[in-house]
Amino acid sequence: MKKQNTVQKISVLFAYLFYTCAIASIGAVAYFYQQHGGNHPTVAAWSAAIVFFVGGGVVLHVMGRADIPDFKIK
Repeated sequence: MKKQNTVQKISVLFAYLFYTCAIASIGAVAYFYQQHGGNHPTVAAWSAAIVFFVGGGVVLHVMGRADIPDFKIK
């Protein structure tokens, strides 16, 4: 198991937060779709939020799990 620094651990925590927000956005899309239909701007905005949160979560997850070498001069 590789050692993660503090910033990487925080990055993974934010990735999980982003995934949770994406799931909440799916719920918002379902709610507004039932209320207003598929052509309403709020449905499009929440759908874009899903893409943003999933994409950001993936990027943060990869940054947090990457094996970053130690660049300190010894």
